Amino acid sequence: MTTPVIIFWFRRDLRLHDNAGLAQALGSGHRVLPVFIFDANILTELPKDDARVTFIFDTLQTLRAELEAKYGSSLALYHGEPLAVFERILHAYPVAAVYTNEDYEPYARERDDAVNRWLSARSVAFHCFKDHVVFEKKEIVKDDSNPYAVYTPYMRKWRRLLNQAALAMYPSAERLAGLVTCLPFPNISLADMGFVRSSITVPMHQLSMDRLQRYATDRDFPARLVASGLSPHLRFGTVSIRQIVQQVLNISDTFCNELIWREFFSQILWHFPHTAHKSFKPRYDHIQWRNDQSEFVRWCEGTTGYPLVDAGMRQLNATGLMHNRVRMITASFLCKHLLIDWRWGEAYFARKLLDYDMASNIGNWQWVAGCGVDAAPYFRMFNPTTQIEKFDKHLDYIQTWVDDWGTFDYPAPIVDHATARERCLRIYRQAVG
Repeated sequence: MTTPVIIFWFRRDLRLHDNAGLAQALGSGHRVLPVFIFDANILTELPKDDARVTFIFDTLQTLRAELEAKYGSSLALYHGEPLAVFERILHAYPVAAVYTNEDYEPYARERDDAVNRWLSARSVAFHCFKDHVVFEKKEIVKDDSNPYAVYTPYMRKWRRLLNQAALAMYPSAERLAGLVTCLPFPNISLADMGFVRSSITVPMHQLSMDRLQRYATDRDFPARLVASGLSPHLRFGTVSIRQIVQQVLNISDTFCNELIWREFFSQILWHFPHTAHKSFKPRYDHIQWRNDQSEFVRWCEGTTGYPLVDAGMRQLNATGLMHNRVRMITASFLCKHLLIDWRWGEAYFARKLLDYDMASNIGNWQWVAGCGVDAAPYFRMFNPTTQIEKFDKHLDYIQTWVDDWGTFDYPAPIVDHATARERCLRIYRQAVG
């Protein structure tokens, strides 16, 4: 091949429709070669049966099959460190430019800066586009140009700035005839990367009118079926955020606000990348965590003796999912009842959650621990017993996941609530005043 091509680099945008960067690449006037890189720097940290890797792999194979059947094209799959992979790509094809969609996490920003410099040194342009969120980076800031650190004013400006242009769909699916054809497209297997197929699957999303209409009243009850299952699909971009906002905007303000929380946390991580490892409020890094390893294991296993906490952790371990309210309860229990560093819990969720998104996960963990933006005050502790009375009164959720509850095999509570509360308040006061 001698005719220059554009590389479109899929990342967190695994779809052909309404894909901003793909549409821009296909409108460039060049043929487009789509690629995906299984980043060895990321995969090294994952278990070999990671369900998300299986999901990504299966999604990519589905995209390959569709492109082959409809357009005589395909999707080139690689495994390795991105710079090494791009060296292979540039050796194999005459590349005019690389197009991709923005990723806002700290590692991704460092990776993209390195790839941009490397390509620039070889006279290859690198173009990034907004696709993962409706508003990014500095598009929503305060009047003094500083970032918002409180959700409500951010949400109000997000809604005020929202217009048809922000939700305009990109004609990527209509331009797919512009893909490269008649080439050998590299493929890869899970085994080639050292992975095996997971027994956990990512369920299809269910964004129905009925669920949206009941969402505001039922969303806090873990046994009620109102969850959309969208979060893993938003995480990996198998659905379009613009399309989802259009669907929910005039039906459920509460659901829409959850999507805005996602963007709020995304811009927080972008403006304050140190929060990936440190508290947004620095004085909270002085908390003297107990970090009892045996208690952490019991929390991970769901054997704390608090059935709502245990139900959540067992659901997570079995399915890679956990109800949102239960996530708050389990996280609060770890940080405040057991005084275990929020970073331990965040890392465990990162290994287990099908919808793991660094910005949202870190934002919510810091919110619960009291050390983040717009956080719950440190003296607020979820009582895991009274939460049952409020949100699982008939024990439907608990009985689904804690099969030994009410038997002699079920463990005694790991800590007394009142004692834990007093201890937590004392330790937090010592650190933050």
